[in-house]
Amino acid sequence: MTLSPSIPISSSSPSATLLRPSHVNLRLNPKPSRHFFPAKTTHFCDCPRMFASAARIRAKPKELILGNPSVIVEKGKYSYDVETLINKLSSLPPRGSIARCLDIFKNKLSLNDFALVFKEFAQRGDWQRSLRLFKYMQRQIWCKPNEHIYTIMIGILGREGLLEKCQEIFDEMPSHGVAPSVFSFTALINSYGRNGQYKSSLELLDRMKKERVSPSILTYNTVINSCARGGLDWEELLGLFAQMRHEGIQADIVTYNTLLGACARRGLGDEAEMVFKTMNEGGILPDITTYTYLVETFKNLNRLEKVSELLKEMESGGSFPDITSYNVLLEAHAQSGSLKEAMGVFRQMQAAGCVPNAATYSILLNLYGRQGRYDDVRDLFLEMKVSNTEPDAATYNILINVFGEGGYFKEVVTLFHDMVEEKVEPNMETYEGLISACGKGGLHEDAKKILLHMNEKGVVPSSKAYTGVIEAYGQAALYEEALVAFNTMNEVGSEPTVETYNSVIQMFAKGGLYKESEAILMKMGQAGVAQNRDTFNGVIEAFRQGGQFEEAIKAYVEMEKSRCDPDERTLEAVLSVYCFAGLVEECEEQFREIKALGILPSVMCYCMMLAVYAKADRWDDARQLLDEMFMNRESNIHQVIGQMIRGDYDDDSNWQMVEYVFEKLKSEGCNLGVRFYNTLLEALWWLGQKERAMRVLNEATKRGLFPELFRKTNLVWSVDVHRMWEGAACTAISVWLNNMQEMFMSGDDLPQLASAVVVRGHMEKSSITRDFAVAKAAYAFLNEVSSYFCYPGWNKGRIVCQRSHLKRILSSAKQPSDESKKNRIITLSNSPFPLPGSKTSIKKVKRDQHSDVNAETSITTRTELMTSTV
Repeated sequence: MTLSPSIPISSSSPSATLLRPSHVNLRLNPKPSRHFFPAKTTHFCDCPRMFASAARIRAKPKELILGNPSVIVEKGKYSYDVETLINKLSSLPPRGSIARCLDIFKNKLSLNDFALVFKEFAQRGDWQRSLRLFKYMQRQIWCKPNEHIYTIMIGILGREGLLEKCQEIFDEMPSHGVAPSVFSFTALINSYGRNGQYKSSLELLDRMKKERVSPSILTYNTVINSCARGGLDWEELLGLFAQMRHEGIQADIVTYNTLLGACARRGLGDEAEMVFKTMNEGGILPDITTYTYLVETFKNLNRLEKVSELLKEMESGGSFPDITSYNVLLEAHAQSGSLKEAMGVFRQMQAAGCVPNAATYSILLNLYGRQGRYDDVRDLFLEMKVSNTEPDAATYNILINVFGEGGYFKEVVTLFHDMVEEKVEPNMETYEGLISACGKGGLHEDAKKILLHMNEKGVVPSSKAYTGVIEAYGQAALYEEALVAFNTMNEVGSEPTVETYNSVIQMFAKGGLYKESEAILMKMGQAGVAQNRDTFNGVIEAFRQGGQFEEAIKAYVEMEKSRCDPDERTLEAVLSVYCFAGLVEECEEQFREIKALGILPSVMCYCMMLAVYAKADRWDDARQLLDEMFMNRESNIHQVIGQMIRGDYDDDSNWQMVEYVFEKLKSEGCNLGVRFYNTLLEALWWLGQKERAMRVLNEATKRGLFPELFRKTNLVWSVDVHRMWEGAACTAISVWLNNMQEMFMSGDDLPQLASAVVVRGHMEKSSITRDFAVAKAAYAFLNEVSSYFCYPGWNKGRIVCQRSHLKRILSSAKQPSDESKKNRIITLSNSPFPLPGSKTSIKKVKRDQHSDVNAETSITTRTELMTSTV
């Protein structure tokens, strides 16, 4: 398999041409070059004609030179003249003439039209063009600014913090015959206020009154907001409020919200309660901003129950709060994880006759989901449907996220089907959540269907969606399909992200396809995407699984040089390299380093150490490590797995505890699952607990892991162990051989070929793959069964046996006299742990496990590594 290159999108495509702006040069008379003139002598008789021509050229008015507007106004937003003027002004160079630009609009535009032009430039933050236009208008008679234009201009400059210019324009108003009114005063007050100069705002308020300009509610709201944000004492704020009411100006919702906002920022609970009650007494209906400030105030004071009390007071007073108030309070309880209090608000809301909406249920569903109460999530969603509250896309997105995080990947797909049936239109967040869950759970068929659904709807998948598809294919070791998805991204314009590249690298890493991982790493560098910790972790694991131990350690050293801090998975990956290589001392040192960093070594790390000790016949160390797992008080998983290895959960009733742990780990997705089961099977196999290993392998396949493991066609029966560790591979091959024998004894026809897949990808063509750890272990194990298992000439990644030879092997096992049992090619049983201080060899343990085969083999060849650089 080779990496197919992505198809680049040409920048000269028709769509790119259409999007490229056309440059129009309005200079009609550029200076001619010398070579444009004819090379002949000019006669004096031609002079009058020439001078006349020159006169005509001089008489022609100079053309206005415009560039391309940086922003083009939306078509139809304004009248034709206003739209044209905005575009012309936008195209005008810094020293271009506004006068010539406006000549054609003379007496065509009203001051209201100019107000629209200023507002457009205000939205863009283009105060320079606004000021130039304003100064031009001041010098004209036909478009002399009125007070409304002055007010807009002061607001534009105020937003940019140009207070001196604001004041200058305001002071110029009387000299231009424009009397300041409440609007221009308010605009100037707002300019000072928004820039933190509330004292100037107060001075202007006093000046207004002296000049007999009556402040409006907007003026007072602006002053109060300015002073509240500027830090004016609460008593003085109330003084302004009282002053406003004394002048006969009734406070509105903005006034009360401004005061409540000040309470929230200052932590004034009693004051907030007083303002809220005054507001209700005044007949002002609270809005979402009111409740938000109220909740924020009491949340910061750890007194959220007070908000519930205030809502109850409203209910008892006959002023029933709307759904918004309850939702804001629910959200606050949800953010703090207070489920009991949130449900109390929900029931209070229902008792008050307020019907929950989709947002209400979404808050509670998310809260239940975050606490792992999935049954309650299902019950609440059912209650939502029964109550005729229609779920929206946001509700489904929460459910998809909740069940995806919880490991209920198939349920996520069911939710999507339900969504389609209910005719709720999915959005990009929906699709990303769906495909991400499929990727995590290895549901490649479902991911493919969702991608097709997107295409039918005309939705271009995002990079995140494609990354999920790649991950889903990768979990099933469907490398070609994953690469097709990867290359399709460039075709549709979805640029691969670092997460995309990491997904591809980690997909190859699990199978030991280090050549392919290197190719993706190179492609990643060419795209200018920086490597991160996950990239290095994937590369280390790829080299390890491919038997390139020195390269794996070099990648770790390179990671440190790149100032990319290793995480727990990195340390685990390095330990796995030493474990594969059989370097006991290095394993111990790495294990101690993990502990020294204050990290509890994962179950995978413990299993690796157990396997290393067992292969080295260090049974006392293995027993001590098992005791350490069993006595661990920080992690129930460590305890359960330790006891399972020791045989404490073999009984079916007790095995449920092990299944519970496996289900809990399933929520982490297939990536963790492959690593977990590989290390656990490695430990069980080398500790001689092979019947338990077979049971654990069955649990792994039940949960959708290693879907490529067993394949059966008329021509080939195969076992694919290229993503497994030695112990897992030997367990899988044992089950495969025993299953073939059972089918043969039952009268099933044998295939033309039995094949054990040990290497895939580019290295299938190379004979050096025989030295890879998994390939070597599988070959040695199968040759203990029969020398008929061999590498074919056409593929170096397969160990095969022809039908005729397979029949001899399977026929060699005789039917015992006890019909309740069948003789097995490989006897899978659990060996008792050697007594403390005994010297039982792993070879003896292995010899006790086989029937009719010689167990003399050396699978655990040590590989020397240059570790001095680590």
